[in-house]
Amino acid sequence: MKNTLVLGASLKPNRYSNIAIHRLVEKGIPTQAFGLKKGTVNGVEIQTSLDGIHEIHTITLYLNPQRQVAYYDEIIALKPERVLFNPGTENPEFYELLENNGIAVEVACTLVLLSTGQY
Repeated sequence: MKNTLVLGASLKPNRYSNIAIHRLVEKGIPTQAFGLKKGTVNGVEIQTSLDGIHEIHTITLYLNPQRQVAYYDEIIALKPERVLFNPGTENPEFYELLENNGIAVEVACTLVLLSTGQY
């Protein structure tokens, strides 16, 4: 299973990160979430620290490029197989850092990948 971390998770139901958590859980994909505010979305507890998060296959980003910078080292340290850059999160500087650390980069929408069976 592609244990997934939603990075930039929101408690607001109209946010794409929130919708992604719902869809991941519905598909039976083990899901963890990181955001600025603690809370629960569809049974997934949003963590406010990346400490204690391990064995992540995929990180799906919902942070704009400027906010990503603060998490570069922590994301790389998690050693995911891949990082998905959803629309609005595109960041060529980070692509290069990830690829240099053996982490695959995909510029794609998590919701589309899930709905088309390509996740």
